[in-house]
Amino acid sequence: MSPLWQLTLARFREFYREPAALFWVYGFPLILAGALGAAFAEKPVPAAAVDVQGDASDPAVEKLRAALAADPGVKVTVSDETAARYRLRTSKTDAVVVPRSEAPGHEYVFDETRSESVLARNAADRALLRAATPNAPRAPETAVREPGGRYIDFLIPGLLGMNLLGGGLFGVGFGVADLRVRKLLKRFQATPMRRTDFMLSLMLSRLVFTLIDILLLLGFSYLVFDIRVRGNVLAFGVLVAAGGFCFAGMGLLIGSRAKTLEAAAGLVNAIMLPMYVLSGVFFSSARFPDGAQPVIKALPLTALNDGLRAVMNDGAGFEALGYPLLVLSIWGVLCFVIALRIFRWR
Repeated sequence: MSPLWQLTLARFREFYREPAALFWVYGFPLILAGALGAAFAEKPVPAAAVDVQGDASDPAVEKLRAALAADPGVKVTVSDETAARYRLRTSKTDAVVVPRSEAPGHEYVFDETRSESVLARNAADRALLRAATPNAPRAPETAVREPGGRYIDFLIPGLLGMNLLGGGLFGVGFGVADLRVRKLLKRFQATPMRRTDFMLSLMLSRLVFTLIDILLLLGFSYLVFDIRVRGNVLAFGVLVAAGGFCFAGMGLLIGSRAKTLEAAAGLVNAIMLPMYVLSGVFFSSARFPDGAQPVIKALPLTALNDGLRAVMNDGAGFEALGYPLLVLSIWGVLCFVIALRIFRWR
């Protein structure tokens, strides 16, 4: 039988005979998804915490308190100036309303760098305006829940991309370094096989492990959070396969020269951790400055996450995969070619 097939089978056997590897590849992503899903589960929006500064016996303070308390979206506390400013600084309250003798009769104190504080200021302003003009017509409001609009809908595609990246870098790059440290690569060198067969076997075996991981995570997400692939399933599969090959190629490049496990782990973390932060795994990459966006968009994990979210949440098909597949193909092919040229058995 071909060397490629035998080498791939050897990787399969080595993997499933290691219980710790089975847990970290298949068990840990499910635990992580469950924990984050529970932490960011859909809940009613909490009332904005607002302090009215002053003495509760002051009529002006009581008037403000009563007007704010009439709005169910505002939670009111009366505090003196020292306590109110301390509560604002320590995030125990989100905004402070200070009574004033001149029009309009109050002043807002809030932290403009905290979104909760800005929202609380706006909620307090709305409540006081409604109290001042009770007979004014109000615009109709319609509350909706759009499919794919929850945080967990945003998170799961990011976790899929994160697993593909981690599997490729750790599973391939770290694995090759481990073979070199254990002096096994020298034995492979003595066998009648091509270097290409050895490298492709690492990539293929990792891709199979990753696809099983993706299916488990998708099944878990569907059963627990009702998350599904709303777009073209074939397009989703092509994108996952492209991401798996891309990151396996990057892992090969890392392991092609690493002589110690410490060096391999350092290179893996140096590549993986910045992409976890920049590529929109846990929050949108659009939060970074505009000047950094071209670099962020060129990262393979960013392209993969954007493509996964387009297919899973927006119902897209192959028409949305042009740029993600281009970026993943360039990174994967370049890394594999360079790794093939610089790979050393010793």
